[in-house]
Amino acid sequence: MAAAVTLAATLAACSDGTGGSTSGREIGYDQQLPEAWVGPPDTSREEYDDSPEQPFQDVTTSPLSTFASDVDTASYSNMRRQLRQGVAPEGVRIEELVNYFDYDYPAPAPDADDPFTVTTQVADAPWAPGHQLAMIGVQATQARPTTRGNNVVFLLDVSGSMGQPNKLPLLAESFALLVEQLDEDDTVSIVTYAGSDEVLASGVRGDRHDELVRTLRSLRAGGSTGGAQGLRTAYELATEHFVEGGNNRVVLATDGDFNVGPSTPAELTELIEEHASTGVYVSVLGFGMGNLKDSTMEAIADHGNGNYAYIDTLEEARKVLVDEFDATMFVVAQDLKVQVELNPATVGRYRLLGYDNRRLEDEEFADDTKDAGDVGAGHSVTAFYELVPPGEGDAATDLTYQDVRTGTSTDFFTVHVRYKQPGGAESTEVVVPVGADAWTDSPSSDFRFASAVAEFGLAVTRSEHAADADPRRARSRAAAALGEDPYGLRAEFVDLVDRYQEVAA
Repeated sequence: MAAAVTLAATLAACSDGTGGSTSGREIGYDQQLPEAWVGPPDTSREEYDDSPEQPFQDVTTSPLSTFASDVDTASYSNMRRQLRQGVAPEGVRIEELVNYFDYDYPAPAPDADDPFTVTTQVADAPWAPGHQLAMIGVQATQARPTTRGNNVVFLLDVSGSMGQPNKLPLLAESFALLVEQLDEDDTVSIVTYAGSDEVLASGVRGDRHDELVRTLRSLRAGGSTGGAQGLRTAYELATEHFVEGGNNRVVLATDGDFNVGPSTPAELTELIEEHASTGVYVSVLGFGMGNLKDSTMEAIADHGNGNYAYIDTLEEARKVLVDEFDATMFVVAQDLKVQVELNPATVGRYRLLGYDNRRLEDEEFADDTKDAGDVGAGHSVTAFYELVPPGEGDAATDLTYQDVRTGTSTDFFTVHVRYKQPGGAESTEVVVPVGADAWTDSPSSDFRFASAVAEFGLAVTRSEHAADADPRRARSRAAAALGEDPYGLRAEFVDLVDRYQEVAA
């Protein structure tokens, strides 16, 4: 093994496979990497949220299931990074694995009243004979909600913990890709923070690409991590250059290792919520390994009207910041909540897969002051429910007041969706009954692939409700449902399942 590796070579490995930067420019780094940075990572200081898993619920006593939408994808790319490094994955959130992929749900018509459609399907649960699996897919419109410009503040962590090749250098090249998507109608501000924060650019026109990229490539790491003050400065700049009716957003890039000032998820959440009603949204991009604070970054995104992605390669940066630019930057449905009302005539018990830290109290569904997930242009949100038919495993009871008359409806459930228009204060409700005709013994390729990802998630997380969830069966089902797969992401998932089995062995 060579004693040192250049950052340019490292970033080339994160590029388009040609050995050069996908931004179209030479990578401007020439520092040497110590050999200590090469090899198996120490992940002992990484932090993940440990929300309790959703158990099965009895429909007669808990007929409603309520959760906030989630379009974050960080868990999938972080899992990919861990498996490629030979590390057993931590912090796996099943809904983020499923929602990493695109599905061919029908989009709303251009003149539709609501900016999304709801698609449902019910089939056999592959890992639990006798159970059923219900898929709910919410597909947002591709249309941007505004034609006004972007007011974007890059908030960049340049503390000492970012001084690794998969952190600051990858961060700079990732933001160079984002800069290329901007034009003269946009404004860019750049704030860096370590022990203190520094404004490197304020309201620079978005088409000054060379100037902005030079600033990004001049970044160097060092010092402690005072992210809270950086957040305050970023919000101040976003407010100073606010575009009425436009897209106003802070893009935070960090490993989440805040160690100066407010630093816990609870403290940062309080700071974020102070600004959540200003019309400035937050996107969080996680970088690096070893001391990744996934729980902190997820909390910032969830409470800041934002989304959270983990960038492990320049290809992932392209996916999030180029291919999904509109979905990442433009909110079309704010505070989107889902409430499922299950029918005791057809469902005895049920369980929502994932969304363990996104569950809401039933009464919060209609509470417009309760924050929920925001959905961007072209985003889809997919959720799975495992359904148990009536009678199977029900507890026998002779109690006088527990007799439930279920009626004659053959519906499986009804989906209620609440959302606000971007910047709105009052929500609108959409109601979609899911009847017996949602059942199929020949589910779509999207259902088969997404359910394979969910089954894999059950196995990886060692869910106590996994029944006989099997990565090998998930792999086989996913491989048979790749579809067109223009970016090769589904095929990559199949390879990751193989990698998982090697690591697990």
